[in-house]
Amino acid sequence: MADVFKALAHPVRREVLKVLREGPMTAGDLADRFPVSKPTMSVHFNTLKDAGLIRAERHGTTIRYRLNAGAAEEALALLMGLVGSKGEEDTA
Repeated sequence: MADVFKALAHPVRREVLKVLREGPMTAGDLADRFPVSKPTMSVHFNTLKDAGLIRAERHGTTIRYRLNAGAAEEALALLMGLVGSKGEEDTA
């Protein structure tokens, strides 16, 4: 789970996830949306893949990324559980 939070810590990676909510996109189309180099975007994509937040599908020479909503939901559930636990301690 630490990989997920590390991946979510960077604003570009969070924005990539927002864009992928609209549907799968090629690496090139995604990279064109951000004011950083393609090698830098590749590092961001790899971080998101390693965390399980996105999946890559290769079609010939093209890589298409898609959101792995299950991993994002799991991270959110963990966060909500932490928030809920804190709130319960305060009221006990």
